[in-house]
Amino acid sequence: MAVSIVVKTFDSEAFCGYKQITTFFEDFSIADNFGIDAIMDTYDRAFKEWKKNYKYLTELVMVLNWKCWQHNGTNPVYSKAYSDLYYQAHDYACNNLEGDELTYYLRTTD
Repeated sequence: MAVSIVVKTFDSEAFCGYKQITTFFEDFSIADNFGIDAIMDTYDRAFKEWKKNYKYLTELVMVLNWKCWQHNGTNPVYSKAYSDLYYQAHDYACNNLEGDELTYYLRTTD
């Protein structure tokens, strides 16, 4: 029996002019099919691996925000989880990025 997995994509370039450089949106879309534990695991792995790369960290924060809004009104549990993860990653970025890296983060996420 074949299992069908929905993998949503998002044209961020058309939406806000930002061209994605990672597969974070697709990674979280896959995790959405497997529940909160999969979402948290995907976040933990992505954050641990990429928190020192300011461009990837910036995109991770943006994707968490987009996923929060994607589930708003349809899946409040997922929306809340993504919101909580967004604030966690956002706070890390604001407290750890400096200089040009912080400027990039703030301009890109604005």
